[in-house]
Amino acid sequence: MSSLFDDDDPSPAIVGTPLSERMRPRQLDDVVGQEMLLGPGGALRQALDRGLLHSLILWGPPGTGKTTLARLMATVAGVDFVAFSAVTSGIKEIKEVIAAAERRRQMTGRRTVLFIDEIHRFNKAQQDAFLPHVEAGTIVLIGATTENPSFEVNSALLSRARVYVLEPLTPDNLIVILRRALTDSARGLGDLHVEADDQALAALAIHANGDARIALNQLEHAVGLLPVRDGRRHLDLASLQGLIARRALRYDKDGEEHYNLISALHKSVRNSDANAAVYWLARMIESGEDPMYLARRLVRMASEDIGNADPRALEVALAAKEAVHFLGLPEANAALAQCTIYLSAAPKSNAVYMAYNAAARDALRDEASPVPLHLRNAPTSLMKGLGYGRDYKYAHDEAEGVAAMSCLPPHLEDRRYYQPTDRGIEARIKDALERARKIRG
Repeated sequence: MSSLFDDDDPSPAIVGTPLSERMRPRQLDDVVGQEMLLGPGGALRQALDRGLLHSLILWGPPGTGKTTLARLMATVAGVDFVAFSAVTSGIKEIKEVIAAAERRRQMTGRRTVLFIDEIHRFNKAQQDAFLPHVEAGTIVLIGATTENPSFEVNSALLSRARVYVLEPLTPDNLIVILRRALTDSARGLGDLHVEADDQALAALAIHANGDARIALNQLEHAVGLLPVRDGRRHLDLASLQGLIARRALRYDKDGEEHYNLISALHKSVRNSDANAAVYWLARMIESGEDPMYLARRLVRMASEDIGNADPRALEVALAAKEAVHFLGLPEANAALAQCTIYLSAAPKSNAVYMAYNAAARDALRDEASPVPLHLRNAPTSLMKGLGYGRDYKYAHDEAEGVAAMSCLPPHLEDRRYYQPTDRGIEARIKDALERARKIRG
């Protein structure tokens, strides 16, 4: 835990402190990015300019400025700032922090901003411990999370705090931050006299994937490896080789990003956008997703979104699943991509999916009608005597291969669960079913 964050007289950078920590903005106008929140008319900026400090949740990816914003808000409001980590702290520490905040308020009248990093790691009981103190005004709670607060923060606490969404920093944002670090002699790398090519900074920015912390620390590492010639260092693309060969994609197999990406993949296939579908597939594979999970989802898409418009889609999806099982990664990447492209290009129909849902609704909600007698088998004389199988007509004995006989319970006689489209093979299926219906009728 730390006490009041005071930036009026910044001390020199501590040797060994990472560049990302040294370069934290000291005032709101120095924050790069997050224009929707902090730009002219931004919701958070307006609240701070009016002195309306309130409990809030900062939700965004790593390295987007959540901790920095919390500290700056306390500084702007002139209140005490206490940082608290949900990773290393429990109920005992919570009580100690609250007690100290109460004493501070009684003795000095100063409010306390309690900043909780990774608040989603607190369980519901721990989160509940803050509620009475937020309501009493003892603390202003600022939580930071990379996870969706709707799922990870309990509803009582969420109802007492506003949620502000921080976006990943753009490459242009990160280049501004990197150049600032290269020219800042007090806290950055200005004394090292680094000449950086635009292409090198752009590569670092793209590699950081929206995370200023990664961008700055990679820059510091790269500069530290540069040779010194005539008192200067030159940073170019060649000097970054091996340092940023492969970036870490932001992903959580059990978190929101997982569901966002699979949603993007499914909806791209459904909309016949093969390029987008392959991109989202690659994002998931390269992030470490289980390939069998992807194969199962592709099998589902084949039936849900294509169905009988192209019955072979299900065969292709099942073949891709077998390829994943047989080959594993990375060899099965191509099979998954082949299947994804085939499904994207196939004619689309959700008629099978909708037919099952409609039939399931009747099966669950309607009366459980007995099977009509003519559709029942009659393996014993007793069953024959009761009328089992009576008036059954064997379809293969009929001229058209269809008997003039209904197969639904009487009260469902007119139900049309399956409504085939005119796309792909389903158009032919539609004609065949319509001919059979007329014969039955």
